[in-house]
Amino acid sequence: MDNTSFTVVIPAHNEEKYIGRCLRAIRSAAKYVAGDSVEIIVVANRCTDKTAAIARHYGAKVLENNDKCIAAVRNTGVYAASGEIVVTIDADSLMTKHSLCEIKQKLQSGRYIGGGANPRFDRASIGIAMSTLYVAANLLPVMIKNGGYLSGAMFWLYKADFEAVGGFDETLVSLEDMDFAKRLKAHGISLGKKYGTLRKNYVTTSARKFDEFGDWYLIKNRKLTKRIFTGKDRQAADEFYYDVR
Repeated sequence: MDNTSFTVVIPAHNEEKYIGRCLRAIRSAAKYVAGDSVEIIVVANRCTDKTAAIARHYGAKVLENNDKCIAAVRNTGVYAASGEIVVTIDADSLMTKHSLCEIKQKLQSGRYIGGGANPRFDRASIGIAMSTLYVAANLLPVMIKNGGYLSGAMFWLYKADFEAVGGFDETLVSLEDMDFAKRLKAHGISLGKKYGTLRKNYVTTSARKFDEFGDWYLIKNRKLTKRIFTGKDRQAADEFYYDVR
């Protein structure tokens, strides 16, 4: 498959502090898939800052979606994608420079339906480590039901397969990533393919939620955390995600 085309989709709500770094990392990774086109779509979600202007400065296509639903925001970008391979990444995250190259290799091998990448926070603390373990413990039943750990952080797959599974579930206001991974894995099994995780590359994501709320916030506010884990609690999702910044 020559001249493969990629589309990288970035949902963004008031991300002027982070979006430039995210876009520079994508452009750096694009250099390692020379000959392939890499389209970047930023979906501006209720932005009141310079997010859209910065995105255009870096050559990204900017769309708008004002829903308080990250699934809908991501779907807006992916369905508008012109690339045959779609990658989704958050605006406060950085892909490593060989990410697109590894994604291309995995998909072209024919063994993978798509998959995700493992995240790393841009800073560490005991509170962050314990919070991560707390979240993992609470999501363990869901992971077991889904057949084990399925990486997210940065999804990658053919657009045709995204459409085949119906995109992200817009009835969910949180945990839409876990739901999407589960359905993509099932779709892959039906085609004799595996759900993959990038092994040589990863995503560095900001610890800004901990910066904003405190490194122990998820543990100190366990009732709110568990409500977020339901995936459908609008008030909890607004408090933790949609009404921040």
